[in-house]
Amino acid sequence: MGKALFITGTGTDIGKTYVTALIVKKLREAGLDGGYYKAALSGAIPDSAGKLLPGDALCVNRVAGLGEQTEHLVTYVYRDAVSPHLAAKINHLPIDLDRVKADFARAKARHDYLTMEGSGGIICPLRWDEQHVILDDLVKDLGLGVLIIADAGLGTINSAVLTIEHLRARDIPIRGLIFNKYVPGNLMQDDNAAMIEALTGVKIVAYVKEGDTDLDIDVDFLKNLYA
Repeated sequence: MGKALFITGTGTDIGKTYVTALIVKKLREAGLDGGYYKAALSGAIPDSAGKLLPGDALCVNRVAGLGEQTEHLVTYVYRDAVSPHLAAKINHLPIDLDRVKADFARAKARHDYLTMEGSGGIICPLRWDEQHVILDDLVKDLGLGVLIIADAGLGTINSAVLTIEHLRARDIPIRGLIFNKYVPGNLMQDDNAAMIEALTGVKIVAYVKEGDTDLDIDVDFLKNLYA
């Protein structure tokens, strides 16, 4: 049975999948058995035959060179580009947590270092019918530590600190934070990083620039983020 790490973002469209792909790629290029899993994906685009293509999972599969079958990478795929709980309602296909946990366990058994990507931010509803399930409920049930991806730009102090404080309120371990879309030498972005660390004690463990194809992080340090 391998180790696992959960990736969340401070919001939607901050580059969580892009950075996740670089993380898995880093592990695999170091000769480690890195894998990927995602419970639910919305906003999938159909191919010419009408089959939904799970873009996030396919991106990680390609960038990291996983070569895995799509069904091993993601459990629920929805076309509607909305929160998973709403996509599930629209398609009459609610997320079954037992199925997700079973798929996660199988993925974890296949790989030494499994990276699980969340949907949106940490307070993302997965199911809201007779059952009320938020993404952080799943993270707690799986006993995972969290690595946070944040945009380096304006507004990130607020979103990063709120994400960190919520995780702490839920007693979910925080492994660190990665700044995406970072511009070296940018005064505001460097101050954002310093302020987040000062306000929370959580360290920025890596900085990712636009167009980066490799993650600038020590692989032994990265390995130790998994538990």
